[in-house]
Amino acid sequence: MARQAAERKTRKAAARPTDEGGASRDQLLAWYREMLLIRRFEERAGQLYGMGLIGGFCHLYIGQEAIAVGVQAVRRPGDQVITGYRDHGHMLVCGMDPREVMAELTGRAGGSSRGKGGSMHMFSTEAGFFGGHGIVGAQVSLGTGLALANSYRGNGNVAFAFFGDGAANQGQVYESFNMAELWSLPVVYVIENNQYAMGTSIERSSSETHLFRRGASFRIPGEEVDGMDVIAVRDAAARAAEHARSGKGPYILEMKTYRYRGHSMSDPAKYRTREEVEEVRRNRDPIDHVQELLAAKGWADEAALKAIDADVRAIVADAAEFARISPEPDPAELFTDIYVGVAR
Repeated sequence: MARQAAERKTRKAAARPTDEGGASRDQLLAWYREMLLIRRFEERAGQLYGMGLIGGFCHLYIGQEAIAVGVQAVRRPGDQVITGYRDHGHMLVCGMDPREVMAELTGRAGGSSRGKGGSMHMFSTEAGFFGGHGIVGAQVSLGTGLALANSYRGNGNVAFAFFGDGAANQGQVYESFNMAELWSLPVVYVIENNQYAMGTSIERSSSETHLFRRGASFRIPGEEVDGMDVIAVRDAAARAAEHARSGKGPYILEMKTYRYRGHSMSDPAKYRTREEVEEVRRNRDPIDHVQELLAAKGWADEAALKAIDADVRAIVADAAEFARISPEPDPAELFTDIYVGVAR
């Protein structure tokens, strides 16, 4: 019980850097805009789900924005991203069109997967985004396969495989760890530890709650990162990517983060208190943190930040309208993309 209390205290009151960590004005403003785009997009997605315009499952990324944005800051052309079903934020920072993402959420022909993937299963090879996967932990093995392809081709690319604290207990994760280290594959495993998996706190589900240590028996190095601080994420991701890219094999980053909404839109999140959520929002919000840094340096006043927010809201509104007017997929679409054609 003492350990659990200490974990909760760390979760609620973890300190983070208060300076800009070497980030420029342009970098901070770009990260602020990207995180705000994710949040406003997810807020609108939640509204559309409530209106019945998004069917099936829908897992929002609100609260975790700094992770996708911070890792994206160190990606090079050719690097791949693959993740689980809490994936909309990753799509947006990889450069996928918000219109196509929103249309896919609503199952329309204008979606990135022509309405067949929905929230959990869209992708864009052009953007280096390889899904969106609904099977818990499956993307870890697939991401390891992407790294194997990179190694085989000698292209210098790194695969970033994202998964959550719930998926961290899946068996295929450890099979992937073993092969990745055995073959020195260029992969960075990013554990987005939002503390509750589907609804069970990590203290109740995991005997080792420091997930960055999970690779120790495979000799994979790892570190714990404040996933609510985009600069800390950027810096850690840069170290991990350099390790993997230089031929030293895989690296594990445990991003300590927090989701503000339930596991999915159908989750009332009764396993935690409203006060706990509000405390994180008040003291550790990733967007507020960047806003405070910009204000402290005199790099952006309230009017400038409001202008960014207005622009982002317009992009999201346009995406929602595009999804609304985009037609339903043709029934014949069911029979496309079933097999991969092989050139003869």
